[in-house]
Amino acid sequence: MNALFSDRINDVPRSFIREILKDALAPGTISFAGGLPNRDLFPADEIQAATEKVFRLRGKDIFQYSQSEGLPELREYIAARYRQRGLDVPVSNILITSGSQQGLDLLGKTLVNEGDLLGIEEPGYLGAIQAFALYRPTFVPIPVSEQGMDTDALANVLSGPPVKLIYGVPNFQNPSGVTYPEANRHAVAAQVRATRTLFIEDDPYGDLRFEGKHLTSFYQLMPENTVMLGSFSKVVVPGFRLGWIVAPDALMQKLIIAKQASDLHSSSFLQEVMLQYLRDNDLDVHIQKITSAYGQQKQVMMAAIQQHFPEDVSMTHPEGGMFLWATLPESMTAMALFNEAVKDRVVFVPGDPFYVTPGVIRTLRLNYSCVTPELIRSGIERLGTAIRTLETRG
Repeated sequence: MNALFSDRINDVPRSFIREILKDALAPGTISFAGGLPNRDLFPADEIQAATEKVFRLRGKDIFQYSQSEGLPELREYIAARYRQRGLDVPVSNILITSGSQQGLDLLGKTLVNEGDLLGIEEPGYLGAIQAFALYRPTFVPIPVSEQGMDTDALANVLSGPPVKLIYGVPNFQNPSGVTYPEANRHAVAAQVRATRTLFIEDDPYGDLRFEGKHLTSFYQLMPENTVMLGSFSKVVVPGFRLGWIVAPDALMQKLIIAKQASDLHSSSFLQEVMLQYLRDNDLDVHIQKITSAYGQQKQVMMAAIQQHFPEDVSMTHPEGGMFLWATLPESMTAMALFNEAVKDRVVFVPGDPFYVTPGVIRTLRLNYSCVTPELIRSGIERLGTAIRTLETRG
């Protein structure tokens, strides 16, 4: 049977996260592992009203084939949102995708040849690693931390053979929750701008800021070198699978061809419903509701960590998004902690799948967005007990 499969699919591992968790989520387990928005914050009533209105206004037309680029009115809404942030994005440079994950796949399909060098954050988003791995690039890891992307490492990468793409999540990164500081963005842009390398600025979490101020987009700093990805998944609902790509003219034409080859167009029905919801509701009011909740949940998790974790466990301090990142002492690995913690019915994602190079991994991702404050406190206490148990064993 294996002879039937393509080399590229055999090169892509199954989802590490799903594999380690499928047998771990027994009743009573507290999970910090998901990358899920909080279902209690979905605007279900408003979306139901929008759906009914679309049926009344558009009738059977909502079930017809549509443009590959996506509904013009929805793309105009996205362009207007960018204008509010000082970004001049023409509607013609916006392509609606089936989630930003499809955006990654289309970029890989359009740009990446086997063996091409592809810069990736370390740690980096597992979904991007999987999506690009299908096209068999050579991944070049570039470290990121609360100081942003490592500019010395970036300079070293860019001084060698040509790098086709660099993929980054500058705002509240998945998995670490870090945000590139303003000065770091300018320094990174100055280096990339002098090359032909494209920077993929993936920004699914950018609106979910509950502290601090919004920072400069790479699109503002180097528009010719930047492709942006956006999504409605984290700010409205993920189940609609609606995202978008912003790309220069020449690349956009190729992306449209790739989109047509993939699925002709994203669901026109769901685009119509999303557009009606956005017309009838103030998205910023809804986002404020989300960020208020996530900000509180993050503070609860930080306080619980400070109370229950040993002092030699460090963590990031996200100003938005859905994750924080902890680093364990040198005496233990994240997988060892996972195996210990699951005994007491608490799970998280060990850092291993977020690295493209193997090694001894002492980092872990904790999600706070879809866990109640009460469960956060209980789960972090259990996790702290597991850490101390491993420390005692030495």
